[in-house]
Amino acid sequence: MAHKIALIGFGTVGQGLCEILIDKADTLKADHDLEVQVVAVSDKLKGAASNPDGLDLAQLLQFAKEGRSLDEFPGAASTGQDALTTIADCNADTVCELAYTDIKTGQPATDHCRAAFKAGRNIVTSNKGPAALHYRELAEEAAKHGVRLMIEGTVMSGTPVLNLARHTLAGTDISSIKGILNGTTNYILTEMEKGQAYDDVLKEAQELGYAEADPTADVEGLDALAKVTILANVLMGEDLTPGDIPCEGISKITLEDIDKARKAGKRYKLIGEIKREQGKVTASVAPMMVDLDHPLAGVNGAVNAVTFGTDLMGDITINGAGAGRIETGYSILVDILDLHHSQR
Repeated sequence: MAHKIALIGFGTVGQGLCEILIDKADTLKADHDLEVQVVAVSDKLKGAASNPDGLDLAQLLQFAKEGRSLDEFPGAASTGQDALTTIADCNADTVCELAYTDIKTGQPATDHCRAAFKAGRNIVTSNKGPAALHYRELAEEAAKHGVRLMIEGTVMSGTPVLNLARHTLAGTDISSIKGILNGTTNYILTEMEKGQAYDDVLKEAQELGYAEADPTADVEGLDALAKVTILANVLMGEDLTPGDIPCEGISKITLEDIDKARKAGKRYKLIGEIKREQGKVTASVAPMMVDLDHPLAGVNGAVNAVTFGTDLMGDITINGAGAGRIETGYSILVDILDLHHSQR
């Protein structure tokens, strides 16, 4: 039986997921006995379409490429642009919440999650808003309705941070988590080491698509802050909000600071850190000088990385892409696979 999903948001991530589902259909069936059907799509700008027997993925991608409204999708019913109606009325097992991220309010994504749980549907999301602001509340609500909240893609896209800690490192005590959680700032700091001033590198990052026109969420540490909050709550059992965690970005780092670190045998990185000491958990986001022999010091460019401090295995570091169309689409597939295997 196919696993039926609804896509709330059909931008970069939703389209990346559809590309993967097309390319990997045979492999998913052969290796995991998994067939995924997209039975509904709702996007604030692109319209909505639903078919209980599944929508043609290649045609969905073609509509997106041509800028055509999904309200005109052949052989499908339209629910207008109302995501909540789509969630309530579709026959999906799982809702993939891929709408835009609002780290300050978590909306409208949080309401999408609650509507899915009420309808008896799982949520898979890469949206940091609900996970950073309401993780515990939403996880409890999901459990109450006998469904699951899956958020692997919220921290490092398809690079398996939460799954690594919860599954592969199960049985160890994690006493610290220290990471480079924003590729834009890591790219900027890497290029500044080559002698470019902050303003020049930021402009270059914007031209390359690494930084938004308004780069505040990246360069002031807010994106990393949301991810630190998620890690603290999911892996350390805390109930923090972003407002509980001190946060400083990289906008005040100068070439003189970079040179000072080099002379001290160190390198500046924007570090999100969580520590458990004597039963108390503390967290922060700030530029730090990292020793050159630390694994995080060698992570350059628009790459993310996390080091887990454990009792049985010492320090374990994983690095990889922290964003991207296919990479984040893959994180959604990983959670769908997890749901599929748990139900077999």
